[in-house]
Amino acid sequence: MNLFEYTNSNKRYYTLDYFYKQKFKCKVFKVSLNAGFSCPNIDGTVGKGGCIYCSKLGSGDFAGSEQDDLIKQFYKIKNKLHQKWKTAKYIGYFQAHTNTYADVSVLKEKYESILKIKNVVGLSIATRPDSINEECLSYLEELNTRTFLTVELGLQTIHEKTSKFINRCHTLECFEECVKKLRSKNIHVVVHIINGLPYETKDMMLDTIHYLNHLDIQGIKIHMLHILKNTKLGIIYRENPFPILSKEEYVQIVCDQLEILKKNIIIHRITGDPNAEDLIEPKWLTKKFGVMNEIDKELASRNTFQGFQQSILNKVRQIIISNVKDKDLVIDATIGNGKDTLFLGKIVSIGKIFGFDIQSQAIRNTEQLLLSHNIHNYTLFQTGHENMKQILKHYINKISLVVFNLGFLPKGDKTITTNYKTSISAIKDAISLLNEKGIVLITVYPGHPEGKKESIEIKKFLKNEGINFKEFHNNNQGISPYLIEIKKMSK
Repeated sequence: MNLFEYTNSNKRYYTLDYFYKQKFKCKVFKVSLNAGFSCPNIDGTVGKGGCIYCSKLGSGDFAGSEQDDLIKQFYKIKNKLHQKWKTAKYIGYFQAHTNTYADVSVLKEKYESILKIKNVVGLSIATRPDSINEECLSYLEELNTRTFLTVELGLQTIHEKTSKFINRCHTLECFEECVKKLRSKNIHVVVHIINGLPYETKDMMLDTIHYLNHLDIQGIKIHMLHILKNTKLGIIYRENPFPILSKEEYVQIVCDQLEILKKNIIIHRITGDPNAEDLIEPKWLTKKFGVMNEIDKELASRNTFQGFQQSILNKVRQIIISNVKDKDLVIDATIGNGKDTLFLGKIVSIGKIFGFDIQSQAIRNTEQLLLSHNIHNYTLFQTGHENMKQILKHYINKISLVVFNLGFLPKGDKTITTNYKTSISAIKDAISLLNEKGIVLITVYPGHPEGKKESIEIKKFLKNEGINFKEFHNNNQGISPYLIEIKKMSK
């Protein structure tokens, strides 16, 4: 069973290819262009010399040649890609340098020339957050009504010390304000970040993802730092080498970032592909598809996916998928609205589910949900879970899994909650019902008064009884739901 919803392949993250196929119902590829723009960080407007890692082509090393006009560039690249994808449509990608750094009249001339080409379904414009003035923003807003428009903003890092070192010459506040302005016009925003920047730690790279999760962005490009010849960074590295991420470190960090990143943010890029002739380090970057394959393998070995850390429910379901078989007998001790019960029903297709809840509304909601999915191998009991052992006395040592989701009924009466006394009684009985490989999973929600008390008392009970258990937390917030796992064989 695939727990990640935005995929039509083996990928465990939201690929750009998947997004385009869902939106345009066909293959779409980008045609990278060099429109001859400069950059305010090169010409002295905000800084000189540009970002220290940037190539002379302004990160447009695989764009068309500036010697050719835009139309000629477009057809050269499009025709080459068409050899692989015969019936595709196109996004004109203004890639090199800062592609809003000109008068609007110039922007219109360049953008509109590409939009006139048959089967161009959109534009993607790479720029800086300090290079979109109000006149430009108004034009982008109008353009967005006529085509699918994406604006790509370079951020690279949220850390001011690093940003100054790499000579970004804009503030984090400037970046955030630009995102807000673009989103107020309903324009898709893609953010570029770089892993492995000099002296940044893994935690600093993860902090950048945590920050982006709080912004309204639609996509992200994740790069590994390229140290290129004929760049200031290349000179710095030659004179005073700094630590560089190994391929294995990069793969681990990207997978950690994906697990944190919200699942609906599109991954436009997950590694870089520098020109091998210009590359100083890291040499492993020249094997782009090898890096991508290693990321796929690592996520598969973890059995995780993009957004995994966003909900403790993902950990619950990961454990269930890894341990429960189709013939097993399982218990949903707090059925609520039936979502967990339904998930169990899809797994124990020839086994059976027993469900408990004290509220008639929960019983009705769950039964309707199960029947709507053609699941019939269940029995629901409108009673407290502390009565499960008495009701299921003939199933002692036969149950493979008992799931608790403590708290109150979502969208129901929040004054009706589980409480620690009946929960502890039910947990004790649940353990006695387990077979030798059985598991009890308890999702605890300490974000309300009774839930906080439950959290304290349940762990006190388990420790006093000498019952081994594991805790899983998605973050360090004391009020966030977390998971307790108890295995019968580890008692």
